[in-house]
Amino acid sequence: MNEFADVDVVVIGAGQAGLSSAYHLARTGIGHVVLDHAPRPGGAWQFRWPSLTYGKVHGMHALPGMELVGADPLRPSSEVIGEYFAAYEDRFGLRVRRPVDVTAVREGVDGRLLVESGAGTWSARALINATGTWDRPFWPRYPGQETFRGRQLHTANYPGPEEFAGARVIVVGGGTSAVQHLLEIAGFAERTTWVTRRPPVFRDGSFGEAEGRAAVALVEDRVRRGLPPQSVVSVTGLPLNEAVRGGLASGVLERRPVFDHLTADGAAWADGSRVRADVILWATGFRAAIDHLAPLRLREPGGGIRLEGTRAVRDERVHLVGYGPSASTIGANRAGASATRELHRLLTRTRAEVG
Repeated sequence: MNEFADVDVVVIGAGQAGLSSAYHLARTGIGHVVLDHAPRPGGAWQFRWPSLTYGKVHGMHALPGMELVGADPLRPSSEVIGEYFAAYEDRFGLRVRRPVDVTAVREGVDGRLLVESGAGTWSARALINATGTWDRPFWPRYPGQETFRGRQLHTANYPGPEEFAGARVIVVGGGTSAVQHLLEIAGFAERTTWVTRRPPVFRDGSFGEAEGRAAVALVEDRVRRGLPPQSVVSVTGLPLNEAVRGGLASGVLERRPVFDHLTADGAAWADGSRVRADVILWATGFRAAIDHLAPLRLREPGGGIRLEGTRAVRDERVHLVGYGPSASTIGANRAGASATRELHRLLTRTRAEVG
């Protein structure tokens, strides 16, 4: 490409949120380009561990205009969803440029934004940021962490349960990933220990539309106040399915409060108790991958980007899809449509003002 290429909208990210946005932009006739740093289609799904089969995936909603049908529940979700995303891009002619690493988004001239990357710079009238969280695993810090002689890894590079055969494993975190890891690892490890900062809350019964709206409203309120979004589990609780019931009955999901500090060979608590460990698995979640937006100064004092719908309050040209209340597959679909409607109005207005 040229050093500078002009386009109406740049979409950063080609996961569920980015593809949904590109689909609606194309249907509306808005010129755009999709930039994705991943090597192939599939969004963050392509990096998931092989033991996360499609049948274990919770709440995967089809992209707009094309259902995912006939998928083998025993195949890895990375393969199933990767192939689905690739077919989707092909069917709707979504020409995604990859791998492209966006390094910064800056103020340009004549009211445009400059989207800088290793593959060149795009000059855009508006931006849809759909970068998700997978690239920003959160590693908490505890005293003694640097002295632990065993292995430390994060959900982001979880290799599957076989890697832990015969090991003593401490899993840190209170979300669904931690629970999935524990249930898998227990069949291979010598011993597992589960620690969380707060007691886990298990949700029994169905999670319907009313519950979903209430959960989204809680996350939306934080984003509207300019606070970083909370995890989904923090507002919905952990689903109490058959596998989880089994883990609770067997003691695999017996939880301990988080340790006071790490030692060379494990963890220690303030009451003097200790657990030896070969591995610490940090299932401690992710943070929004938005550092490239820093030059636009969109963050509020609370640390988050304040939104009205998907629009950044500090800059109407910037929309975040898959952030906060739209950080679910169905939420990303709706947010992509909403962002497109707002950007259509913005582009129509600015063209009229120029003309």
